[in-house]
Amino acid sequence: MSRYTKEDIIRIVKEDDIEFIRMQFTDIFGTLKNVAITKSQIEKAVNNQIMIDGSSIEGFVRIHESDQYLYPDLDSFTVLPWRPQHGKVARLICDVYNPDGTPFVGDPRHVLRNQLERAAKMGYSFNVGPECEFFLFETTPDGKPTTRTGDDAAYFDLGPLDHGESTRREICLTLEQMGFEIEASHHEVAAGQHEIDFKYDEALRTADNIMTFKLAVKTLAQKNGLHATFMPKPIFGINGSGMHTNMSLFKDGKNIFFDEKDSRKLSKEAYSFIAGLLTHVRGMAAVTNPLVNSYKRLVPGYEAPCYLAWSASNRSALIRIPAARGQATRVELRCPDPTCNPYLALAVCLAAGLDGIEKGLTPPDEVTENIFAMDAKARAAHGILSLPGTLKEAIIAMEEDSLMKDVLGAHVYEHYIAGKEAEWDEFRTSVSDWEIGKYITSY
Repeated sequence: MSRYTKEDIIRIVKEDDIEFIRMQFTDIFGTLKNVAITKSQIEKAVNNQIMIDGSSIEGFVRIHESDQYLYPDLDSFTVLPWRPQHGKVARLICDVYNPDGTPFVGDPRHVLRNQLERAAKMGYSFNVGPECEFFLFETTPDGKPTTRTGDDAAYFDLGPLDHGESTRREICLTLEQMGFEIEASHHEVAAGQHEIDFKYDEALRTADNIMTFKLAVKTLAQKNGLHATFMPKPIFGINGSGMHTNMSLFKDGKNIFFDEKDSRKLSKEAYSFIAGLLTHVRGMAAVTNPLVNSYKRLVPGYEAPCYLAWSASNRSALIRIPAARGQATRVELRCPDPTCNPYLALAVCLAAGLDGIEKGLTPPDEVTENIFAMDAKARAAHGILSLPGTLKEAIIAMEEDSLMKDVLGAHVYEHYIAGKEAEWDEFRTSVSDWEIGKYITSY
């Protein structure tokens, strides 16, 4: 059942002193975009009549086919609490459509919808709970970010060691004003690193929430003179930021990953879902871990998983099954990072899991040992492969996995790979500070 009708939104805008409405959408690389309209245009907005120039958006369309329309998801309507309370600003999250009224194939939200429809035909709904980590850094007098934290805290520490505590609390309270149910927030392992967890939801709403979460975190940090970054590995030698992704399938209101009779209380579908993820996780990596920098996090020694294994308890495994059972039974994929496009990342995760279920795949044996402590010979004996070691390797793995093109569609797939190839080439041909320090005096 919908929360809002068109009439509700028109009335609220008029009665609640809302002056601007941000019509938000996301490009294929996960960057949030928007068109701001005044309240005088709200009737056009809710009737899908706001137009954008798609040729200016990364991975959208060419110049001669540029006109596209924003179809707002009415249930996404909310006031942005950090904006002025007189002359308020609200937002609507939008799908992108072609002028002929068909969904635009390059819209990431559309890509996820396609996979959710596939799951629905199998009788499933897909629920996801993300664990989003980020750093809070000090800024220079002119507002530029540094990598200084001014923070002496470690895992689960609190003030006065945790200098970001008040900002993290403000973020939580602001998100609750926007309808989030915040389950936990705490200081993470590294200095200046934080995590805020919000309640799982249906996958499309979760992806929307991840985009809103990142906007709120960065906005409120800036308001408090800090810079928030979701960059996976901003500082060498300490833990990076991940986005552990907890997933479950429901059918007729019941969690189908739970089976009371199994020794681990996991169903056949849960095992096949795990097997599907392990089969396709290398091909998914360019989507779940999309930056050159993502692969600086996925190295041994910093709690980030880089080896393809699963376990009901072992945190060194790529896939972990948290202890909760019953309706809370879930599969946790630990490699994604928060720079991913959440719509595309959840789409490929779901598609991989469903592929495992459709084919009746079974996962390899559970690995209960600390994989980080194994040498290459021991990992080989267990049949444990690695995630791609660079963005380039991830692009190659993506091209070798035909499921990725099927999930993303030809348009997104081709533009995505072209963009990531360009990013890799830019990195590959750049001269880094490390190279200057290493070689300029020696040679």
